[in-house]
Amino acid sequence: MCGIFAYLNYNVNRERRYILQVLFNGLRRLEYRGYDSAGISIDNDFSFSRDPSTSQSSFSPSLSPPPLVFRQEGNIESLVRSVYQDVAATELNLEESFSIHAGIAHTRWATHGEPAPRNSHPQTSGPGNDFLVVHNGVITNYEVLKETLVRHGFTFESETDTEVIPKLAKFVFDKANEEGFHCQTLSKKDIITTQFEEVSTEKITGVLQMSWKQGEFDREEIEKMRNLLKILEKPTVVCSLGKVSSSGDRTVTFSQVVLEVMRHLEGAYALIFKSRHYPNELIACKRGSPLLLGVKELNEDVCGGSAFHDAKFLSKNGNPKELFLSSDANALIEHTKKVLVIEDGEVVHLKEGCVSILKFDNDKGRNGANLSRPASVQRALSILEMEVEQINKGKYEHYMQKEIHEQPESLTTTMRGRLIRGGSCKAKAVLLGGLKDHLKTIRRSRRIVFIGCGTSYNAALAARPVLEELSGVPVTMEIASDLLDRQGPIYREDTAVFVSQSGETADTLRALEYALENGALCVGITNTVGSVIARNTHCGIHINAGCEIGVASTKAYTSQIAVMAMLALAIGGDTISNQERREAIIDGLFDLPNKIREVLKLDQEMKDLAKLLIAEQSLLVFGRGYNFATALEGALKVKEVALMHSEGILAGEMKHGPLALVDENLPIVVIATRDACFSKQQSVIQQLHARKGRLIVMCSKGDAASVCSGGACRVIEVPQVEDCLQPVVNIVPLQLLAYHLTVLRGYNVDQPRNLAKSVTTQ
Repeated sequence: MCGIFAYLNYNVNRERRYILQVLFNGLRRLEYRGYDSAGISIDNDFSFSRDPSTSQSSFSPSLSPPPLVFRQEGNIESLVRSVYQDVAATELNLEESFSIHAGIAHTRWATHGEPAPRNSHPQTSGPGNDFLVVHNGVITNYEVLKETLVRHGFTFESETDTEVIPKLAKFVFDKANEEGFHCQTLSKKDIITTQFEEVSTEKITGVLQMSWKQGEFDREEIEKMRNLLKILEKPTVVCSLGKVSSSGDRTVTFSQVVLEVMRHLEGAYALIFKSRHYPNELIACKRGSPLLLGVKELNEDVCGGSAFHDAKFLSKNGNPKELFLSSDANALIEHTKKVLVIEDGEVVHLKEGCVSILKFDNDKGRNGANLSRPASVQRALSILEMEVEQINKGKYEHYMQKEIHEQPESLTTTMRGRLIRGGSCKAKAVLLGGLKDHLKTIRRSRRIVFIGCGTSYNAALAARPVLEELSGVPVTMEIASDLLDRQGPIYREDTAVFVSQSGETADTLRALEYALENGALCVGITNTVGSVIARNTHCGIHINAGCEIGVASTKAYTSQIAVMAMLALAIGGDTISNQERREAIIDGLFDLPNKIREVLKLDQEMKDLAKLLIAEQSLLVFGRGYNFATALEGALKVKEVALMHSEGILAGEMKHGPLALVDENLPIVVIATRDACFSKQQSVIQQLHARKGRLIVMCSKGDAASVCSGGACRVIEVPQVEDCLQPVVNIVPLQLLAYHLTVLRGYNVDQPRNLAKSVTTQ
């Protein structure tokens, strides 16, 4: 849950001040992914630089000066202030111009180690900054790697999992360039016993040749040797990386170093490497975490606009250009709309204005063969369908406020081209192109399983009743992490629907892998074109809600419900028995943006209510039926951004515990809009009122008297729509309440404490 960014200019002069601004702005666009610390790396005043028109290799036995590294605890602006203070203190020349320069940047959401400069990225290989790395993800075997590197003399300064990566790169580089080092003369046993003398040759030989039998060796001793063998079988390839030049000097390419490092890493990651051994070069690679390459050609007219038809051309193109690497498109759109989605296992090498893409092949590496092959990158570069205005706040003070008020437009975009109004010659219908080839399979499913986390789970829960009603197929709900913990049964006859705004949510991705392994039909519902979920599912629907930057999801939630209502209509088919119901829902979908505009007029009323709740420590939200999900989501919004304890409760469970909390001080929201559960909610209100509950009731327009006789509670009246669409309307006042409550309490709405937008780590 971090953001990584890089900027490389080739054959175009850029001042250091400009380079810093590009890096800082890139981090600002990614800050919603993490904001507890940040860092950048740029070249020093006497950095290696040359005329790009010459044929001189970027590898030189004489090192360039160490790259400059700036790291700071806090948000991006804290880093900016710190950098300029350091620049002033060291008299670094901000006007120095670079025809080639490679800079990297990182904004962090802590997973290993507290927010502190030493734990911020870029992480370094040690004094001299030979290798620097920015990382998004989690390395699961870092402790084993760290122990090995410590044995080889490396010291660690941070508590991060990332620090092993640059140190491992330096270890690989040093071994490959060690004079007279010939790995071919060493057997696996020799290497192991050389590096770990305390393990006897006899025992190592025994472990290598035996299948483990309990009692032959001490269990602890066996485990220790197994761990050593797991790591130390790999130097056979490390040593073979070096190539002897005609002068007898041993060299190794940047990509070879990174490929070997990748072979040792386990977990999910997107990495960008910078090294003083390879000035003006960058290497990026990924496995399970998002990464994009942005390309800005500076003389496209010369190429007639055809230069970027496919990515393969980039490996031959040394024209002046600017290249960008980013965790997502938000940081690229102000520079270019031409991007390449980097796929898992790809290694992207930026050098001398060219982009070379290799495919990491771990299976070959295990057998001592070449670790890489040219990647299949003849796919066309994507054109981003977004504008810079979408990532700006515009007239609003905060992104969350902007995104709440954008919901009429985002819902319109979600439904555009997917609903047919019908007429004299055509019936009302739903068209979901991403599902059309799989609808029959979904209808024949044994069950439909919705899988998601947080807000996405709540959206699926809101849509479950209408999906069961129209399809007749049982629908079950799974929180992704819980499904994985239980290893719950998924069958070939199941349809598994994965809901994720980013399409990169770590737990949901692992659940997707699990479902694919079990043979289920997998459907993705995501807001991000080209995301892992979009690529790895059999079919799916993009919600097209537009860019959402506020950490607390708002417009994505309402668009997800609308999409899943359309999914229910598509699966249910057009039968005579449900025709009237289907047409009513379709009409309701068409009118939904207007209803949201109407409910947004409650903004000031919600602000006034927030003023009454500003000092409260807790809030309960009761809902049932379609609006149990509304209760969960409303409570989630309040706890996420206002930092107030809030709990969404199924109203039918009120007497089974929650009623004990009710008194005249605790504020309670009851959602009682018109649907099949309305009379039951009226009963709940009466029981809470009898116990002197401090009630806030949400009801349909005109129902204030029936839900709150005598003015004993505060009423929020909302427009009435079809029951399955009512959660879309009902959540908006609660979103507004959470927003105003947060602002009044003095908290950062867009960057709530300890949270980040894209949960890309488990």
